[in-house]
Amino acid sequence: MGTVIVVLAVLFFIVVGLIMYGVSIYNGLISLFHNVDKAWSNIDVLLKQRHDEIPKLIKVCEGYMKHERDTLESITKARTSCINAGSVGESAQSEGMLTQALKSLFAVAENYPDLKANTGFLQLQDRVSYLESQIADRREMYNDSTNNYNIRIHQIPDMFVAGMMNMKDKELFKVSETDRQDVDIKFNFPDGK
Repeated sequence: MGTVIVVLAVLFFIVVGLIMYGVSIYNGLISLFHNVDKAWSNIDVLLKQRHDEIPKLIKVCEGYMKHERDTLESITKARTSCINAGSVGESAQSEGMLTQALKSLFAVAENYPDLKANTGFLQLQDRVSYLESQIADRREMYNDSTNNYNIRIHQIPDMFVAGMMNMKDKELFKVSETDRQDVDIKFNFPDGK
């Protein structure tokens, strides 16, 4: 009788230990899952701020850049595309287009000395540049969280719990092909050299 009680007690503690271990794995996966969503939400906050600044930037530029309608329209189209993006991949592609359009705007602004001297333009340019830097940092955090999550759901024994919860890989934020290409820089020296 005493041996049966000891065996039952040992089995009880093993079962409780396994349940606690399973709960620990479950809680860790849930935490990672929500950290990925939180990281994406943090990016969304900055994207919203940047998207709110762009119409102000265009408004300031319109008065100076009468002949640069294509540049301003490409920014507006890219901004609309970003707002309407549905997935991480679509957002990455749209954000890449917007970044390229903003780079074009700032490059074209070099041809307008009055615009470059405009305090409102300079403040908006600094604000957008600051937001771009913050977005890059947040994208890195998002990819780090996503990578940790994706690794955990494929590791043993976590993969068994993740399979029961039907957890799937999350998409990493990737830059577009145009962002990977080298920038072509040409200097226009007055003496032609």
